[in-house]
Amino acid sequence: MAIADVQEYTHLTDDEVEQLGRELDAIRAEVEESRGAADAAYINRIIKLQRGLAAAGRVTLMAGTQSRRTRKAALATGATLLGVAKILENMEIGHNVMHGQWDWMNDPEIHSSNWEWDTAQPAEQWKHSHNYVHHQFTNVLGHDNDIGYGILRMAREQKWHPANLGQPVYNALLAGLFQWGVALHDLDLEAIRKGRKDPKEMKRQLRQIARKGRNQILKDYVVYPALSGPQWKSTLKANATANLARNLWSYMIIFCGHFPDGALHFTEEELEDETRAEWYLRQMLGSANFEGGTALHILSGSLGFQIEHHLFPDLPSNRYPEIAVKVRALCEKYDIPYTTGPLHRQYGQALRTIMKLSLPNGMTGSDQPEPPSPSVDRSRKTDAERPVRRKELGGWSRGSSREAS
Repeated sequence: MAIADVQEYTHLTDDEVEQLGRELDAIRAEVEESRGAADAAYINRIIKLQRGLAAAGRVTLMAGTQSRRTRKAALATGATLLGVAKILENMEIGHNVMHGQWDWMNDPEIHSSNWEWDTAQPAEQWKHSHNYVHHQFTNVLGHDNDIGYGILRMAREQKWHPANLGQPVYNALLAGLFQWGVALHDLDLEAIRKGRKDPKEMKRQLRQIARKGRNQILKDYVVYPALSGPQWKSTLKANATANLARNLWSYMIIFCGHFPDGALHFTEEELEDETRAEWYLRQMLGSANFEGGTALHILSGSLGFQIEHHLFPDLPSNRYPEIAVKVRALCEKYDIPYTTGPLHRQYGQALRTIMKLSLPNGMTGSDQPEPPSPSVDRSRKTDAERPVRRKELGGWSRGSSREAS
């Protein structure tokens, strides 16, 4: 169900919404003022662990695959170590560093303006499509390009097309090739198809994607296998396995945070004169958490706390557990839904939605009331059609389109 007015949906008064905003601002201020050595030690420890795992994986493959007796074990161990290293680099390190969570340290090595992550999408393009577009317009139909990534129908308000019958196949391909799907995300293939894309900008982005993609392919499928000598095939297999594991994992974590039951969609009417407090409220209603232990949360980039991440995307990820306690208390105080559940259930609900919405609305039931607004097409807005408001979402630059500071 798409919501046109979050305040009306939650039955909160103007004063209650603004008071909620002030209490969330107070949580932000408290964390900002208490950031210090312990937080810096955390991210440095995670980076050291990730690099150690990657090095151990490379050494295991180069040394262990030389002997026929140890080859299979070395291949399995090396692929596992590399897979975990790639997941850590993408999720808990790269994603969070590029959100500016550690910019306050003034360490150029761990700064959002300098970090280039180990995946196919250029950092600049990711910071635009994710930091700015997705986080500012979370789950707003026609604005948030992450709703289905341009190939999946994820809301009943989105017009059905016969091509949606292939969603189970598209979904499987997206999961397995996730880094390449994300690499093309900011390019906006729909705008290109409709002739709305600036040709110069399109060529610039394509060159950037081609260069980054080429480097990723050379690193994982040429250079490292070549360094392994006669056992290059084992290293190539391990690298492919590690990349596949990272793709499947990151896809599942992201879908668990945005598409389970309870994570709502919104119409663009909600954006009209939206206050900071109403933006907070939309983030709480449009995101979903999942439950688990410390290791699971670290491997998921702390996105098991997706609600907290959407409220405070630039606060250190290691602080989300303590923030979550306070946010959940506010949800109870104001009678706001706090969507959470086990990882398998959250993904199961997202997968069910993908399958159901491959069919026309008339062929499937819904446990929600009918949409309050007519069906909409999925044409994306351009930056010129989007307002620019939120400074804490992370910086990005793109030629003449530069976010206000």
